Amino acid sequence: MKRIMSMIVIGSLALGSVITFGVGSASAATTTPTIVLSGGKGEFPGSTAANPATIVATTSVAGAVTFTLGGTTIAGCSSVATTAATPFLATCPWVPTAAGPAVLGASFVPTDTTDYANATAKTYNVVTAPPIQGNAAGPISFIVDTVGSANNCGIQSEFVVGDGIVFRVTANDADLGGAALTSANVSTATLTVNGYATTVALAYGNHGGLGMWTGVLQTGTATGNYSPTGAIPYTITMKTIAVPAVTKKVTVVTHKRVKVRGKFVTRSYRTIKTIVVTKAVAGATGTFSPSGTMSVLTLLAAPVTLK
Repeated sequence: MKRIMSMIVIGSLALGSVITFGVGSASAATTTPTIVLSGGKGEFPGSTAANPATIVATTSVAGAVTFTLGGTTIAGCSSVATTAATPFLATCPWVPTAAGPAVLGASFVPTDTTDYANATAKTYNVVTAPPIQGNAAGPISFIVDTVGSANNCGIQSEFVVGDGIVFRVTANDADLGGAALTSANVSTATLTVNGYATTVALAYGNHGGLGMWTGVLQTGTATGNYSPTGAIPYTITMKTIAVPAVTKKVTVVTHKRVKVRGKFVTRSYRTIKTIVVTKAVAGATGTFSPSGTMSVLTLLAAPVTLK
């Protein structure tokens, strides 16, 4: 009987040891490292292989990172090793293929898989930037600034109700070989503001020795003036004059073998053909509106005198 009890005690101790060791092994592999994404704020077009929108992963231990875009692994960015010492960094030279919002992600496999588990980065949202100075249609690009009519040509973006806002515009047309747009090649140039019935015509002229388009948006409380305070939602529109093709007539000589009196001889024939020297260029329409914080104008309420 004593022998049986001894075996039971020994067995219980052995089983207790197994359970104890098992718990210790499980807890040793439960540490999850951290991984945080940053960077990746590129442009399209603009970002290239030579100048990528580099995504950076910062981890708490060494390992390898796989970067994703919308859940799909980014080419060339799979199992990228981190640096060997802290800060542990891995990079992905991402080249965006479209402008707009992008959802980036990453998975991490630590080098020490005994003490650390795999980890997944928190979803990282970025916006790939499109060009902000350009046009909604056509090959026309713009440069726009504004000055106060009473400010001696000092560039400003904030105005007070009652100010005259002078728009100064220059533009180029890629279809015309990048030529500057002037009164010689523009049919109409206008300024419009959302919610404002008046269309302001832009005029081309000499301003301090520089050729540019200008127009004045008069603000104030008088009838016909623009008065809403806050951001001014304006649009510049230019339409270019169509350029006809340039042609000329040329003489073309052709040769033909013909049979005369049983023998083949070569005869020459001259014809007149019209060839195009310069292709026609259709009239284009380009528009410019402020984007983000660039070229945004603000109209402020007139100050009130307190008694």
